[in-house]
Amino acid sequence: MVSLLLPVIYLAFISLGLPDALLGAAWPSMYPQLGAGVSWAGGVSMIISVGTIVSSLASDWLNNKLGTGRVTALSVATTAVALFGFSTCTQFWQLCLWAIPYGLGAGSVDAALNNYVALHYESRHMSWLHCMWGIGAAGGPVIMGWALAGSTWQNGYRIVSVLQFVLTALLLFSLPLWQTPADAGAGEEFTPEHRTIPELLKVPGVPEVMLCFAFYSGVEGIAGMWAASYCTLTRGLDAMTAASWASLFYVGITVGRFFSGFLTMKFNDQQMIRMGQLLNAVGIVLILLPFGNALLPVGLVVAGLGCAPIYPSIIHETPSNFGKNLSMSMTGLQMAAAYTGSTLLSPLFGVLAQNITMKLYPFVLLLMLVLMTFFFRAAAQKDGCKTGRKCLKLSLPLTRETFLFSRPSSYFLRYPV
Repeated sequence: MVSLLLPVIYLAFISLGLPDALLGAAWPSMYPQLGAGVSWAGGVSMIISVGTIVSSLASDWLNNKLGTGRVTALSVATTAVALFGFSTCTQFWQLCLWAIPYGLGAGSVDAALNNYVALHYESRHMSWLHCMWGIGAAGGPVIMGWALAGSTWQNGYRIVSVLQFVLTALLLFSLPLWQTPADAGAGEEFTPEHRTIPELLKVPGVPEVMLCFAFYSGVEGIAGMWAASYCTLTRGLDAMTAASWASLFYVGITVGRFFSGFLTMKFNDQQMIRMGQLLNAVGIVLILLPFGNALLPVGLVVAGLGCAPIYPSIIHETPSNFGKNLSMSMTGLQMAAAYTGSTLLSPLFGVLAQNITMKLYPFVLLLMLVLMTFFFRAAAQKDGCKTGRKCLKLSLPLTRETFLFSRPSSYFLRYPV
């Protein structure tokens, strides 16, 4: 049953990624027909993001009422209906209305699946799960391109909607598989706790890990969204070359998550996060160096490779950092923090670039990385006694070996008393 369930979860994450880049791919054809402006796509994205944040925060309640399998099926079905609704739109306000169920469907399934894999599967599956999302996100524009070449953007949305309905049927048939957790009988029993957001914010390390997620999303969102503009406006590349080079960042993330799955067999989550942060810093420096454009595509790939292990590894650590009983509540809260970061920080950089200069691109990325690393360390230093146990902290000398290869979640050993 375990071997049958895992492919279903992978397919669900491919479907989660499929619609994410559809709007950007179809918008040049959509906005004239809808009587919209070029910049109005940002409003639709904002509505989707707000819905995703709301459903992420509600994912703990939904998961408690329905279970992970039913939440996943319901969320995918909601997304399928919303995408079909997109295909029927003839005016911009209709698109905004259908964006609401699309956002609500995306957030809860994201949190539920991430928590399920963090609880019941090894770290490598979390990396491969997010690799599947990258495959879906890359496949969406390809499907839309086929539709635009042969007919209309409406058909592109209909094709993806049909794929989501097929997956919904598959998820409904797979519901019995979700009744037997992958680690049934192998781990300690736990009872999920359901706390309010103010109660969760009082748990040691929670505010810090939320800021860590927000600034990680800032790194990923700014790097991906504004790479083409930086290549064009600052480096003088033509639009076609800039677009192809910008895609290298996402190629780096997707390929990096595939290989991260194998690396997690040797390194733990903390080591993967630190190595990702270091690699991301190297990529940003390569983008920053003023040696012509030769290093720019390399820097974008390396920055993507650095981002690859960070998000999945922090999510996979949630049950060990905050306890299995709080993992669902914390996963939803962390997802909401990540979506909030991507919703706010990337547009904020756009304002800075427009009013100051696009040359700020690598410097802002570096600032986001520094802040993310700072709050990651702050969270690691505070989450040791989150279960209420008394802890004895034994400091270790901070050497290169203890920084990269120490097992504990901070730079000290913790022994429960």
